[in-house]
Parts: sequence; structure tokens; C-alpha cells
Amino acid sequence: MRLIKLIFSENILLTTGIIALSLANYSCDSKGEQVKVETLSLPVTTVKKDSAITTFEYLGAIEGKVNVEIRPQVEGLLDQIHVDEGDFVEKGQLLFSINSQPYVERLKNAQAAVEVEKAKLENAKIEMERLQPLIDHEVISEVQMKTAQSNFGVAKASLAQAQALKATSEIDMQFTRIKAPVSGYIGLIPMRVGNLLSKGDDEPITTLSDISEVYVYFAMSESNYLFYKKMKEDSTARRLNPNVKLILADGTIHSEEGIIDADAGQIDRNTGAITLRAKFNNPDKLLRSGNTGKIILEQIHPNVLMVPQESITKVQDKTFVFTLMPDSTVRRKEVNISGKAGQNYILKADNISEGETIIQSGVNKIKDGMKVEAYQQKQLP
Repeated sequence: MRLIKLIFSENILLTTGIIALSLANYSCDSKGEQVKVETLSLPVTTVKKDSAITTFEYLGAIEGKVNVEIRPQVEGLLDQIHVDEGDFVEKGQLLFSINSQPYVERLKNAQAAVEVEKAKLENAKIEMERLQPLIDHEVISEVQMKTAQSNFGVAKASLAQAQALKATSEIDMQFTRIKAPVSGYIGLIPMRVGNLLSKGDDEPITTLSDISEVYVYFAMSESNYLFYKKMKEDSTARRLNPNVKLILADGTIHSEEGIIDADAGQIDRNTGAITLRAKFNNPDKLLRSGNTGKIILEQIHPNVLMVPQESITKVQDKTFVFTLMPDSTVRRKEVNISGKAGQNYILKADNISEGETIIQSGVNKIKDGMKVEAYQQKQLP
């Protein structure tokens, strides 16, 4: 009888264990029927310390090192165009010719006027020399000599004026031949042969750009500028890379790094921004005046905690990660983000530490305390 009782008890215990095991793998739906619950399989990663770089982008306008508007200095008809758009020209090379005939005649008149004034000066000098003996012998008064001296002075001044007019005419003659003030590339030429050119024209004949080096002008807000100045002087922890990069319109990065060599010195009161200038070498002459690009400033963060962006979940204004506990459950932990580096977030080490295991992706599928099946996918890059 006792043996039967023991066997019956063992059967009850075995049956109870089987029921408990079944309950662990099944739950009841709304109709009371058992439904199998599958454990989520999610990748995990380990929080590590590494060096990180955060970037700041600013839209910039590119100008040649020297960007000169070519404008006429005298009025006249455009006779010849000696270059074509896009040509590279050397300093002093002839670009345009203005009809010089009117200026040739002016120069001739100026030269003639100089000769006339020279003759007048010579006559005044002769008059003074003629009167001097008469004054010495007291034949005439000194008043006549003073008049003669005054006439000599007037003749001398008139000669100087005529010579100045001649020099101006010579300069005007030179201005009828427009030459390149610097070496560079010719821009658009809106004028055509026969057009009347004048110093008061609204647009230049063309532009000439020296693009062996280029300047990129960009603006940053007042707060960003203060941050930039502070980080520029920081030589210890977080500091700025002294070199900047340029992303071109097609998304490629310019082969040469540049430096910020100047700023406007004043904050624009209307926009609250300040303009800075970065200088880049342009050995391939790829960059031209009028191009646009993005200036990239890099801030260096040595030895910081980083996690993948996809491991972060946000609830209102707070951010969290899910840490993996020894019993394979997850615990939601609040973290503070201090920056972004590539595909990672930089964390402040105030609520998380190096070596902790966190859920790498799929955080929108889990809740605090949930049990998961974790597997190691990859480490932080």
C-alpha cells in the first residue's frame, strides 16, 4: 500500500513538472488557448572607449585668390578681343583693344600745346634778359622787370600744365590696350566687337581669376564661432583639427586640406553670423571662382565611450540603451549623448561604463525586463 502511494506521488510531481515546463513555453490567448511564445534573437555589442571625430559643416562660396573685374579706363568702341573665355593668360598679356584714333589726335594736340608753351616760356625768358641791362643802367624802373618775371612764371606754369595734359593723353592711349593685371583665367565676355565701352558700365568686360589658390568664404553663428575659438585654443582634450576639408558639389572631397586664415572680425547684426575664410591650394585648377562647397571642421575626442546610433531609443526628451543582464533579460538605462561621430553616438560616462553589453539594434521591439536571446554581431568600428 505504501509503495502504491509513493508511485502515485512521484507521478504527480512528474506531471506537475511537465505542466510547468509547458507553461514556460506557452501562454494563453484571449480564447484561453495556448500560444507558443518565441524569444527574440537580437545582436549585442560591448561599450568601448576609442577616439572619435565629430564634424561641423558650413556652406561656402569659392573665389580665386585674385578675382579681378576687367573694366575700361577710357571710353571708346571695342576694336578687338584677343582672348577667349576660359583662356589662361599671363600678367601683362593683351586682352582687348579700344579704338585709339580719338586718343591719337588728343595726344597730338597735347604735344602741340606743349611746344606752344615752351615757346612762350622762351619769349618770357628773353624779355627778362632784355630788361635786365636797362634796369642796371636805371633806364627803366624795376616795375617792368617784375612784370616780366611774372609773365615768365605764368609761362612756366602753363608749360607744366600742358605737359601734364600730354602725360594724361599718353596714359589714355595706353588704356586703349587693356592688359591682364595678373595671371589667371578669363571669365565670361559679355561684350562684342563694336560695343561702346565706358568707365560707367554696369558690368565689366570680363573677370580674371588667379586660382592657383582659392578662398572659401563661409558663415557660422555667434555661438558656433565662440565654440570654434575656444576649441581652437584647446590643446589637451577636445580640440579642433587645425586643417579643414572641402566637400565639392558632386560630393567628393578636395584633394588638398586647407586652413582658416581670416575672419570678418565683426558679427553681422542682421544675421547674427560671422564670415570666415579658408584657403586651399588648387594644383589641378579644378576649383573655379563661383563654385560652391561645404567646409568641414573636425573636432577630435580622444578616449570616449561610443555606441551605435541604432542602439539608442528615445522617450520624450530622454535617451536610453538596453543593457544585457546575466540572466539574459534587458534593463533600460538612461544615457547622455555628448556628440555624434559617424554612425556612433558619443556618451558621457556618467551612467554607463566601458565593458557593458548593450542591445545593438531592434531596441524598438523590446521592453524593460524582457528576456532575449543575444548574439554578438560586430564590435564598434
